[in-house]
Amino acid sequence: GDFYWVAKKDDCLIIAVADCTGHGVPGAFMSILGISMLNELVNSLDSSRASDILNELRDQTIKALGQTGKKDEAKEGMEMALCMINFGENTLQFSGAFRPMYLISEGELSVINGDRMPIGIYEKEMVPFINKEVPFKNGDLIYLFTDGYVDQIGGLERKTFKTVRFKRLLREISDKPLNEQRLILREEHEIWRAGQEQIDDILILGVKLFKDLHP
Repeated sequence: GDFYWVAKKDDCLIIAVADCTGHGVPGAFMSILGISMLNELVNSLDSSRASDILNELRDQTIKALGQTGKKDEAKEGMEMALCMINFGENTLQFSGAFRPMYLISEGELSVINGDRMPIGIYEKEMVPFINKEVPFKNGDLIYLFTDGYVDQIGGLERKTFKTVRFKRLLREISDKPLNEQRLILREEHEIWRAGQEQIDDILILGVKLFKDLHP
């Protein structure tokens, strides 16, 4: 049910990380649907705003699944973090559906939160997703991720890894090469769960940012 997606349009690099509802076949179906719609949107949508992609993706998802908002119908959908990096203007935009983005700059971690609503039907009022423009410096890091890592049960008290511990770990390893970070994250996960079953899909995507460099 987790997937990542990367596309290039003009001077923009567009990156998304998503967590789909369901496991097995339902989760795989939602992943295929999400990737297909994102591929279509990036070619057809005449917009330079990250939030517009999420708004259109939500509309298309609701239509594709035939969702009406009735209480007894399935609530399939996606959580998603999406950012657009414009290398011509040196800007970074972010929009999120129940998922945040972490930015590490000079060793300090900032949380850029998404909206508390999914890509799909929602029982509360559905309002447009918010677009956030985030300044960045050369060498800054962004992390997009699903909830599988922090929700893993382990440790001496058999509790979840938790967001606080995850943030601390990312700060500690942020000065290392990305390939080394990946290995450390995997090792820490194995140590934490200590033979316990992995309870969910895990996806963490890190990107190092440089101004004036085109993808």
